[in-house]
Amino acid sequence: MTTPVARRQAATGGPPPEWLLTALVDDGHAVLADLDSGDPASAGVARDFTRTTLTGWGRDEKVFDAQLVISELVTNAIRHAGGLVQVRLLRDGQHVACVVTDSSQALPVMTEDDDCFAECGRGLHLVEALSACWGCIVTKDRGKLVWAVLNP
Repeated sequence: MTTPVARRQAATGGPPPEWLLTALVDDGHAVLADLDSGDPASAGVARDFTRTTLTGWGRDEKVFDAQLVISELVTNAIRHAGGLVQVRLLRDGQHVACVVTDSSQALPVMTEDDDCFAECGRGLHLVEALSACWGCIVTKDRGKLVWAVLNP
């Protein structure tokens, strides 16, 4: 039997790329927004922030995919963690990464439900489909960062 963690590691292809790890440490490379998980408009604010940022970077072709990934990650953070949610967008050449930080250390779990009419449980499948790789980094004192590098 495969555990959720093992399944997730196999699906994401391992750790984040080196450029992303460097950028996560150096906030000077990030464009970020803080969201209130109690505000029902937070996912919409995150999508608008994503569109504005990627358009400013001249990456209009990535706006739709990035908005969908950010929306799913923010919705998961709001639903499962609460508290302050932070969105960061990072780039390195042709690569764009979406990062959502929340206060929970609980790992995201990709469901295996085969119900094609289910109303929830599809978010991480969408993230995986639109990403070259994705994963989660748990921190000692700040919760976790869920990251996704979009397909080039």
